[in-house]
Amino acid sequence: METFYLTRKQMAGLLMSLAGKTDRTPLATLQEAWAKSHRSDMEHGKTLGAFVSTSLPPIFEKLIKMKSTGEGFSLTDIVALGNQIEYAQYSVTSVQNWVKRDFKSLIPSPRLGKKYSIDQTAILFMIDDLKATLDFESIRKLLTLVFNRPDDDTDDVVAPLQLYAAYSSIFEELDQNNDQVLDLSGHDSGLRNHDHMLEQLIKQKADDYAGTVEGLSDGQKKLLSHTIFIAMVSVQTSYFQSLAKRYLNATLFLQDLV
Repeated sequence: METFYLTRKQMAGLLMSLAGKTDRTPLATLQEAWAKSHRSDMEHGKTLGAFVSTSLPPIFEKLIKMKSTGEGFSLTDIVALGNQIEYAQYSVTSVQNWVKRDFKSLIPSPRLGKKYSIDQTAILFMIDDLKATLDFESIRKLLTLVFNRPDDDTDDVVAPLQLYAAYSSIFEELDQNNDQVLDLSGHDSGLRNHDHMLEQLIKQKADDYAGTVEGLSDGQKKLLSHTIFIAMVSVQTSYFQSLAKRYLNATLFLQDLV
C-alpha cells in the first residue's frame, strides 16, 4: 500500500481550509494533493486502482468528515497529522513534552477547550522543522520575537499559520523538480563554492515576501525575513537527516543478512 504524504505547502493549505481561510474544503485540498502525485495514473484511466492502493490515514478520514472549520485538534490528532508530512516524524511523548515543558511559554494551554487551535498546530509543526538546525532555547527565543504574547494574536508580527504557509510555499517554489533539494540555477557547474549563491537566493525570496506584508516596521520585516530563511534551511536539513536515518536503519537491519 502506498502512504499518502503531504508536502509542507500542501499541509499549510489543508490547515487553511480547516481554519476557514480559503473557499476550498479539506476534501478538495486532499484530492488536489493526491491528484498531483498521480497524474500519470489519472491520464491512463487508472485513477480508481491507484487510489485503492493508497493507504488513507485515519486522520485524513476524520478531517474529510469534519462539518465545520476551526474545531481544533487534540495532541494525538496533531501527531497523526504531522506524521503525514514528508520527512517528518512525531511522537505523542515528544509533543506532550513540548507543550508541558519545553515550549510552554509559546503554547501555554489549549485554546479551544481541550483542543489546540490551528495556529497552535502550525507552531508545533514549525518547532519540528526548526529543531533540525536550532536548539530548543533558540527556537523559543526566535518564535517569541515573532509571536510575542501567546494569548494575544494582535501583537504577532504574522500569524503562525501565515508564517508556516510562507516558508513552505517559498521552499516548494525553489524546489521545482520536487527532489527535496533547493534548486540553484544560473551558475557555472565547473566552478566551486556556490554556497553564498544559494544563501543569497533564499535571502532574496525571504526579503521579497517580508516586503509584501503590510503594516510592519523595517525591523519587523527583517525579523520575518530572517525567520523564513532559518525555517527554509531547517526544512532542507530535515530532509538530509531523514535520508541519513533511513540508510542507518537499513544498514543495521540488514547486518548479517546480505
